[in-house]
Amino acid sequence: MKRRDFLTGTAVTAATFTLAGRAFAQWSPRGPITAVVPYGAGGGTDTIARALVGAIGDALPVPVVVVNQAGSSGMVGAISVANGRADGNTILITSAGSFVLNSVMRDLEVDPIDDFVPIAQIGDLTTSLMVPANSPFQSVDDLVAAAQANPGSLRWAHTGRGSFHHVAGEGFLRALGLTAVDVPFDGGGATRAAVIGGQVDFGMIGIQQVAGFEAELRPLALVSEGRDPSAPDVPTFPELGFDVPIITSPIVIFAPAGTPADALATLGDAVATAAASPAFAELMANGNNTPAYLNSADTLAKLTQLRDDARGILDAQG
Repeated sequence: MKRRDFLTGTAVTAATFTLAGRAFAQWSPRGPITAVVPYGAGGGTDTIARALVGAIGDALPVPVVVVNQAGSSGMVGAISVANGRADGNTILITSAGSFVLNSVMRDLEVDPIDDFVPIAQIGDLTTSLMVPANSPFQSVDDLVAAAQANPGSLRWAHTGRGSFHHVAGEGFLRALGLTAVDVPFDGGGATRAAVIGGQVDFGMIGIQQVAGFEAELRPLALVSEGRDPSAPDVPTFPELGFDVPIITSPIVIFAPAGTPADALATLGDAVATAAASPAFAELMANGNNTPAYLNSADTLAKLTQLRDDARGILDAQG
Protein backbone atom coordinates (compact mmCIF):
# COMPACT_ATOMS: atom_id res chain seq x y z
CA MET A 1 0.00 0.00 0.00
CA LYS A 2 1.64 3.15 -1.18
CA ARG A 3 0.63 5.66 1.48
CA ARG A 4 1.33 3.45 4.47
CA ASP A 5 5.06 3.36 3.83
CA PHE A 6 5.57 7.05 4.46
CA LEU A 7 2.62 7.88 6.70
CA THR A 8 3.50 5.53 9.55
CA GLY A 9 3.58 7.51 12.74
CA THR A 10 1.72 10.50 11.26
CA ALA A 11 -1.73 9.09 10.57
CA VAL A 12 -4.33 10.02 13.16
CA THR A 13 -6.60 7.22 14.28
CA ALA A 14 -10.36 7.57 14.34
CA ALA A 15 -10.44 7.37 18.13
CA THR A 16 -7.80 10.10 18.45
CA PHE A 17 -9.59 12.69 16.40
CA THR A 18 -12.94 11.91 18.01
CA LEU A 19 -11.50 12.63 21.44
CA ALA A 20 -9.68 15.70 20.18
CA GLY A 21 -12.69 17.20 18.44
CA ARG A 22 -13.37 20.10 20.77
CA ALA A 23 -9.72 21.01 21.14
CA PHE A 24 -9.27 21.40 17.38
CA ALA A 25 -12.43 23.27 16.49
CA GLN A 26 -10.62 26.20 14.82
CA TRP A 27 -9.52 24.47 11.60
CA SER A 28 -10.71 26.22 8.48
CA PRO A 29 -10.49 24.74 4.98
CA ARG A 30 -8.41 26.63 2.43
CA GLY A 31 -11.25 26.57 -0.10
CA PRO A 32 -14.31 24.57 -1.15
CA ILE A 33 -14.15 20.96 0.00
CA THR A 34 -14.14 18.35 -2.77
CA ALA A 35 -16.14 15.22 -1.99
CA VAL A 36 -15.05 12.54 -4.45
CA VAL A 37 -17.67 9.90 -5.21
CA PRO A 38 -15.90 7.07 -7.05
CA TYR A 39 -19.01 6.04 -8.97
CA GLY A 40 -21.16 7.59 -11.68
CA ALA A 41 -23.83 10.18 -10.99
CA GLY A 42 -27.28 8.87 -10.11
CA GLY A 43 -26.25 5.76 -8.19
CA GLY A 44 -26.97 4.98 -4.54
CA THR A 45 -23.68 6.30 -3.18
CA ASP A 46 -23.93 9.45 -5.26
CA THR A 47 -27.50 10.08 -4.08
CA ILE A 48 -26.52 9.78 -0.42
CA ALA A 49 -23.45 11.97 -0.90
CA ARG A 50 -25.54 14.70 -2.49
CA ALA A 51 -28.08 14.46 0.34
CA LEU A 52 -25.30 15.11 2.83
CA VAL A 53 -23.93 18.02 0.81
CA GLY A 54 -27.42 19.48 0.58
CA ALA A 55 -27.83 19.31 4.35
CA ILE A 56 -24.39 20.34 5.55
CA GLY A 57 -25.09 24.03 4.93
CA ASP A 58 -23.80 26.29 7.71
CA ALA A 59 -21.98 23.45 9.48
CA LEU A 60 -18.90 24.35 7.41
CA PRO A 61 -17.63 27.79 6.36
CA VAL A 62 -17.17 26.70 2.73
CA PRO A 63 -19.29 24.73 0.25
CA VAL A 64 -18.78 21.01 -0.37
CA VAL A 65 -18.71 20.02 -4.03
CA VAL A 66 -19.39 16.45 -5.21
CA VAL A 67 -17.06 15.24 -7.97
CA ASN A 68 -17.75 11.87 -9.62
CA GLN A 69 -14.64 9.85 -10.52
CA ALA A 70 -15.98 6.50 -11.65
CA GLY A 71 -13.91 3.51 -12.68
CA SER A 72 -12.55 0.13 -11.58
CA SER A 73 -15.33 -0.55 -9.05
CA GLY A 74 -14.60 2.66 -7.14
CA MET A 75 -10.83 2.37 -7.11
CA VAL A 76 -10.07 5.25 -9.50
CA GLY A 77 -11.57 7.82 -7.15
CA ALA A 78 -10.20 6.15 -4.01
CA ILE A 79 -6.64 6.16 -5.37
CA SER A 80 -7.00 9.78 -6.40
CA VAL A 81 -7.99 10.84 -2.88
CA ALA A 82 -5.42 8.64 -1.12
CA ASN A 83 -2.60 10.03 -3.24
CA GLY A 84 -3.76 13.65 -2.97
CA ARG A 85 -3.08 16.27 -0.30
CA ALA A 86 -4.07 15.09 3.16
CA ASP A 87 -5.22 18.50 4.36
CA GLY A 88 -8.98 18.06 4.84
CA ASN A 89 -9.95 19.76 1.60
CA THR A 90 -10.55 16.50 -0.26
CA ILE A 91 -12.64 13.64 1.13
CA LEU A 92 -13.98 10.37 -0.23
CA ILE A 93 -17.61 9.29 0.04
CA THR A 94 -17.91 5.69 -1.02
CA SER A 95 -19.56 2.32 -0.69
CA ALA A 96 -17.24 1.07 2.04
CA GLY A 97 -18.55 -2.48 1.87
CA SER A 98 -17.42 -2.72 -1.74
CA PHE A 99 -14.10 -1.10 -0.86
CA VAL A 100 -13.42 -3.53 1.99
CA LEU A 101 -14.51 -6.58 -0.03
CA ASN A 102 -12.20 -5.52 -2.86
CA SER A 103 -9.31 -5.17 -0.42
CA VAL A 104 -9.85 -8.71 0.86
CA MET A 105 -10.22 -10.32 -2.55
CA ARG A 106 -7.25 -8.69 -4.28
CA ASP A 107 -4.16 -6.61 -3.61
CA LEU A 108 -5.20 -3.00 -4.08
CA GLU A 109 -3.03 0.05 -4.51
CA VAL A 110 -4.73 1.58 -1.47
CA ASP A 111 -6.44 0.02 1.53
CA PRO A 112 -9.67 1.29 3.15
CA ILE A 113 -8.39 0.87 6.70
CA ASP A 114 -4.65 1.45 6.40
CA ASP A 115 -4.67 4.37 3.96
CA PHE A 116 -7.75 6.28 5.13
CA VAL A 117 -9.40 7.54 8.30
CA PRO A 118 -13.20 7.10 8.48
CA ILE A 119 -14.94 10.35 9.38
CA ALA A 120 -18.41 8.81 9.71
CA GLN A 121 -20.95 6.42 8.25
CA ILE A 122 -24.01 8.24 6.89
CA GLY A 123 -26.00 5.46 5.21
CA ASP A 124 -26.17 1.73 4.63
CA LEU A 125 -27.05 0.35 1.21
CA THR A 126 -28.90 -2.87 0.53
CA THR A 127 -29.10 -4.57 -2.84
CA SER A 128 -32.05 -6.12 -4.59
CA LEU A 129 -32.77 -8.38 -7.52
CA MET A 130 -34.59 -6.36 -10.17
CA VAL A 131 -35.91 -7.18 -13.62
CA PRO A 132 -37.34 -4.98 -16.37
CA ALA A 133 -41.05 -4.28 -15.96
CA ASN A 134 -41.78 -6.31 -19.11
CA SER A 135 -39.71 -9.29 -17.97
CA PRO A 136 -41.32 -12.72 -18.16
CA PHE A 137 -40.03 -13.37 -14.64
CA GLN A 138 -42.77 -12.47 -12.20
CA SER A 139 -40.98 -13.90 -9.19
CA VAL A 140 -37.61 -15.16 -8.00
CA ASP A 141 -38.92 -18.70 -8.48
CA ASP A 142 -39.53 -17.95 -12.17
CA LEU A 143 -36.00 -16.64 -12.61
CA VAL A 144 -34.46 -19.56 -10.74
CA ALA A 145 -36.41 -22.05 -12.85
CA ALA A 146 -35.18 -20.41 -16.07
CA ALA A 147 -31.58 -20.41 -14.85
CA GLN A 148 -31.83 -24.06 -13.87
CA ALA A 149 -33.38 -25.05 -17.20
CA ASN A 150 -30.66 -23.32 -19.26
CA PRO A 151 -27.47 -22.90 -17.20
CA GLY A 152 -25.43 -19.89 -18.25
CA SER A 153 -28.15 -18.48 -20.51
CA LEU A 154 -29.12 -15.52 -18.31
CA ARG A 155 -27.16 -12.25 -18.15
CA TRP A 156 -27.13 -10.04 -15.07
CA ALA A 157 -25.84 -6.55 -14.27
CA HIS A 158 -24.02 -5.11 -11.28
CA THR A 159 -21.89 -2.09 -10.42
CA GLY A 160 -18.49 -3.69 -10.97
CA ARG A 161 -16.64 -6.83 -10.01
CA GLY A 162 -15.81 -6.72 -6.33
CA SER A 163 -18.64 -4.31 -5.54
CA PHE A 164 -21.02 -5.39 -2.82
CA HIS A 165 -23.81 -5.70 -5.43
CA HIS A 166 -21.59 -8.12 -7.35
CA VAL A 167 -20.73 -10.13 -4.25
CA ALA A 168 -24.38 -10.26 -3.19
CA GLY A 169 -25.40 -11.43 -6.67
CA GLU A 170 -22.72 -14.12 -6.71
CA GLY A 171 -23.82 -15.17 -3.26
CA PHE A 172 -27.40 -15.61 -4.51
CA LEU A 173 -26.30 -17.64 -7.54
CA ARG A 174 -23.89 -19.86 -5.62
CA ALA A 175 -26.33 -20.49 -2.80
CA LEU A 176 -28.77 -21.92 -5.33
CA GLY A 177 -26.21 -23.61 -7.55
CA LEU A 178 -26.96 -21.35 -10.53
CA THR A 179 -24.73 -20.03 -13.29
CA ALA A 180 -25.27 -16.79 -15.20
CA VAL A 181 -23.14 -14.30 -17.13
CA ASP A 182 -22.30 -11.20 -15.11
CA VAL A 183 -22.01 -7.83 -16.90
CA PRO A 184 -20.34 -5.03 -14.88
CA PHE A 185 -21.24 -1.35 -15.19
CA ASP A 186 -19.87 1.81 -13.56
CA GLY A 187 -22.39 2.94 -10.97
CA GLY A 188 -25.99 2.26 -10.05
CA GLY A 189 -27.43 4.62 -12.67
CA ALA A 190 -25.73 2.79 -15.53
CA THR A 191 -26.68 -0.59 -14.07
CA ARG A 192 -30.31 0.47 -13.75
CA ALA A 193 -30.32 1.69 -17.36
CA ALA A 194 -28.99 -1.68 -18.53
CA VAL A 195 -31.79 -3.51 -16.72
CA ILE A 196 -34.48 -1.15 -18.01
CA GLY A 197 -33.08 -1.37 -21.55
CA GLY A 198 -33.14 -5.17 -21.55
CA GLN A 199 -29.38 -5.50 -22.02
CA VAL A 200 -29.51 -8.05 -19.21
CA ASP A 201 -32.14 -10.35 -17.75
CA PHE A 202 -31.80 -9.04 -14.22
CA GLY A 203 -29.66 -6.78 -12.08
CA MET A 204 -28.43 -6.57 -8.52
CA ILE A 205 -28.78 -2.90 -7.62
CA GLY A 206 -29.72 -0.72 -4.68
CA ILE A 207 -33.39 -0.80 -3.78
CA GLN A 208 -33.49 3.01 -3.91
CA GLN A 209 -32.85 2.80 -7.68
CA VAL A 210 -36.49 1.94 -8.27
CA ALA A 211 -37.65 5.40 -7.15
CA GLY A 212 -39.02 7.26 -10.15
CA PHE A 213 -38.72 4.16 -12.34
CA GLU A 214 -41.58 2.11 -10.95
CA ALA A 215 -43.11 1.72 -14.42
CA GLU A 216 -39.85 0.38 -15.84
CA LEU A 217 -38.42 -1.79 -13.06
CA ARG A 218 -39.79 -4.61 -10.96
CA PRO A 219 -37.84 -5.54 -7.80
CA LEU A 220 -38.33 -9.20 -6.92
CA ALA A 221 -36.43 -9.54 -3.64
CA LEU A 222 -34.24 -7.62 -1.21
CA VAL A 223 -30.93 -8.95 0.14
CA SER A 224 -31.69 -8.06 3.75
CA GLU A 225 -32.97 -9.48 7.01
CA GLY A 226 -35.83 -6.96 7.00
CA ARG A 227 -37.84 -4.96 4.50
CA ASP A 228 -36.67 -1.52 3.51
CA PRO A 229 -38.84 1.40 4.70
CA SER A 230 -38.57 2.99 1.26
CA ALA A 231 -39.95 -0.12 -0.47
CA PRO A 232 -42.12 -1.91 2.08
CA ASP A 233 -43.83 -4.09 -0.54
CA VAL A 234 -40.60 -5.77 -1.67
CA PRO A 235 -40.03 -9.06 0.19
CA THR A 236 -36.64 -10.20 1.43
CA PHE A 237 -34.91 -13.35 0.24
CA PRO A 238 -35.29 -14.93 3.70
CA GLU A 239 -39.03 -14.22 3.60
CA LEU A 240 -39.24 -16.05 0.28
CA GLY A 241 -37.42 -19.04 1.70
CA PHE A 242 -34.03 -18.45 0.05
CA ASP A 243 -30.97 -18.89 2.25
CA VAL A 244 -28.59 -16.39 0.64
CA PRO A 245 -25.72 -14.41 2.19
CA ILE A 246 -26.86 -11.01 3.49
CA ILE A 247 -24.39 -8.47 2.10
CA THR A 248 -24.87 -4.73 2.70
CA SER A 249 -22.56 -1.76 2.32
CA PRO A 250 -22.12 1.20 4.69
CA ILE A 251 -21.70 4.55 2.96
CA VAL A 252 -18.67 6.10 4.61
CA ILE A 253 -16.89 9.44 4.44
CA PHE A 254 -13.12 8.97 4.47
CA ALA A 255 -10.17 11.33 4.68
CA PRO A 256 -6.67 10.31 3.57
CA ALA A 257 -4.39 8.99 6.29
CA GLY A 258 -2.24 11.81 7.60
CA THR A 259 -5.04 14.40 7.58
CA PRO A 260 -4.47 16.76 10.55
CA ALA A 261 -6.48 16.07 13.70
CA ASP A 262 -8.06 19.54 13.70
CA ALA A 263 -9.37 19.04 10.17
CA LEU A 264 -10.75 15.60 11.02
CA ALA A 265 -12.46 16.93 14.13
CA THR A 266 -14.09 19.83 12.29
CA LEU A 267 -15.25 17.60 9.45
CA GLY A 268 -16.55 15.02 11.91
CA ASP A 269 -18.54 17.64 13.83
CA ALA A 270 -19.99 19.04 10.61
CA VAL A 271 -21.05 15.62 9.34
CA ALA A 272 -22.62 14.71 12.70
CA THR A 273 -24.61 17.95 12.67
CA ALA A 274 -25.77 17.44 9.09
CA ALA A 275 -26.63 13.77 9.62
CA ALA A 276 -28.90 14.66 12.56
CA SER A 277 -30.73 17.40 10.69
CA PRO A 278 -34.31 17.23 9.36
CA ALA A 279 -32.96 18.43 6.01
CA PHE A 280 -30.76 15.34 5.67
CA ALA A 281 -33.60 13.00 6.62
CA GLU A 282 -35.84 14.67 4.02
CA LEU A 283 -33.20 14.55 1.27
CA MET A 284 -32.46 10.92 2.05
CA ALA A 285 -36.16 10.07 1.92
CA ASN A 286 -36.44 11.82 -1.44
CA GLY A 287 -33.83 9.37 -2.74
CA ASN A 288 -35.52 6.38 -1.07
CA ASN A 289 -32.71 6.13 1.48
CA THR A 290 -32.67 6.04 5.28
CA PRO A 291 -30.05 7.86 7.42
CA ALA A 292 -27.71 5.50 9.25
CA TYR A 293 -25.12 7.55 11.12
CA LEU A 294 -22.15 6.13 13.01
CA ASN A 295 -19.27 8.14 14.41
CA SER A 296 -15.66 7.60 13.40
CA ALA A 297 -14.73 5.01 16.00
CA ASP A 298 -17.87 2.93 15.48
CA THR A 299 -17.44 3.10 11.70
CA LEU A 300 -13.86 1.89 11.98
CA ALA A 301 -14.96 -0.99 14.20
CA LYS A 302 -17.70 -1.96 11.71
CA LEU A 303 -15.32 -1.92 8.73
CA THR A 304 -12.70 -3.92 10.61
CA GLN A 305 -15.32 -6.53 11.52
CA LEU A 306 -16.52 -6.66 7.91
CA ARG A 307 -12.95 -7.22 6.72
CA ASP A 308 -12.31 -9.95 9.29
CA ASP A 309 -15.59 -11.72 8.48
CA ALA A 310 -14.84 -11.64 4.74
CA ARG A 311 -11.37 -13.07 5.31
CA GLY A 312 -12.87 -15.86 7.34
CA ILE A 313 -15.31 -16.75 4.57
CA LEU A 314 -12.59 -16.76 1.92
CA ASP A 315 -10.25 -18.83 4.09
CA ALA A 316 -13.00 -21.39 4.65
CA GLN A 317 -13.49 -21.66 0.88
CA GLY A 318 -9.77 -22.34 0.47
